[in-house]
Amino acid sequence: MSRPGRNRWLVAGVLFAVVGGMLGLSFASATLYRMFCQATGYDGTPKTTDVAKPTRRGDETVVVRFDANVNPALPWRFEPAQRQVTVHTGEETLVHFNATNLSDHPITGTATFSVVPEKAAAYFDKLQCFCFSEQTLEPKQEVSMPVVFYVDPGLYEDPTTRDVKTITLSYTFFRAEGEAEQQKPAPRLAAAPSAGTGG
Repeated sequence: MSRPGRNRWLVAGVLFAVVGGMLGLSFASATLYRMFCQATGYDGTPKTTDVAKPTRRGDETVVVRFDANVNPALPWRFEPAQRQVTVHTGEETLVHFNATNLSDHPITGTATFSVVPEKAAAYFDKLQCFCFSEQTLEPKQEVSMPVVFYVDPGLYEDPTTRDVKTITLSYTFFRAEGEAEQQKPAPRLAAAPSAGTGG
């Protein structure tokens, strides 16, 4: 094969690899972004990776408020058991959210979460949370979902966050991916006419 021909195949191969790589990144970007946010607390996302139990308790206190929301496509009731708590920094705290499936069939939901103000997210550490996995509720089932967290004492050692007195932890539940298709009723087939009943 001539050199120009080989060059064309080389260019085509490189372009194919670039396009394939871009497609792969587009599918992975949402997952990678979520992992980045969870690891760093970026964009108001509480840290959920490499979170260790608190090693010291600070003298300062902070008010933590709880917000619960449900996407309209999910027929659940979802609310915090208590609207807010006042905790010391470094104090491990357990709270609960209540969820009820209002429908007549099992539904699986998944929750997203965020912290406001966003600059405090890097110091809000969750040790246990229902948002780590999909939650399936049976018809009319009501469950209590625990969250264990602490606010790192570094919140008040950081000049950019020492003015924070209140943190809001917010959750929104959605139908799990693919859940809507699973709940669609199977199509009904027309009954075949009985033998000998034809006109």
